[in-house]
Amino acid sequence: MRYLILSDIHSNWEALEAVLADAANRYDEIVCCGDIVGYGADPNASIVWVRDHAATIVRGNHDRAATGTDDIEWFNPAARAATLWTQSKLTAANLSYLKNLPRGPLAGDGFQVAHGSPLDEDDYIVTPGQAAQLYGYLASSVTFFGHSHLQGGFLLRRSGTQPVGQVPASREEMEIRIPDDSTALVNPGSVGQPRDGDPRAAYALYSPEEKLIRYRRVHYDLETAQGKIINSGLPDVLAYRLSLGS
Repeated sequence: MRYLILSDIHSNWEALEAVLADAANRYDEIVCCGDIVGYGADPNASIVWVRDHAATIVRGNHDRAATGTDDIEWFNPAARAATLWTQSKLTAANLSYLKNLPRGPLAGDGFQVAHGSPLDEDDYIVTPGQAAQLYGYLASSVTFFGHSHLQGGFLLRRSGTQPVGQVPASREEMEIRIPDDSTALVNPGSVGQPRDGDPRAAYALYSPEEKLIRYRRVHYDLETAQGKIINSGLPDVLAYRLSLGS
C-alpha cells in the first residue's frame, strides 16, 4: 500500500490540483492531517474533494473554527476574517462534514494521523525539544502531522532527536528512509499555504514496506489562486503571502 499524505490545504484549489497531478499513479490511499479550509478562496471545492477521496482524515483548528464552534478571538485579523468569510460560504453539507471530522490522533495502517501534537491537536511541533517530549508517548512508529506548515519532521531515538528538513529549493523531491531504531514524526508540509520560505505546494508519499518517505514540492498556478483571494473580498495579505511561502 502506498499513501499520499496531505495537510493544510487551506482552500487552495490550484495547489491541490497541482499536487494531485504530480502524485498521479504513485499512491493507493490518501491521508489528510486536517485544515482543509481557511485562508483560501475555494473551501467548498476543497471539502468535496477531500470528502470523496481521503481514506483517513482528522480535523484541523481552522476546520473547527469554520463550524462556528470555536472562539476565534485569538486568531490574527486576517485569519479571523478568512474564518468568517468561510463560514458564510460553506454549504450545509460541507458544514456538516467539517463538524463531524474526528479529532486526532487517529490510527491508520501502522501509523497514526494528527493535526498538531498527538497529545494536543492545537499544539505545534516545531523544535527538536518539542518533538523529543513525545518520545515514549507515541502509539505508532510513524506519526503524520501538520499545523505548522513546515515540511520535514523528526526522527526520535533513545539517543536523541534528529530534525528532518524540507525539500531544497533546487530539487523537487527528498527521500528519507526511517531507520529501524527510530520513531518518525512526519510533516508533509502545507499544500495550500507553505510557511517555510518555499512557495511551492508541499506533500509527501509514504511506502510502509520500504519505510520510505518521499517529500515533494510542486509549482502551481499561484497567480490564479491569488486572484481568487483578492476578488473574493478576503484580505489581500492572504494572497501576497503565498508568493513568499510565509
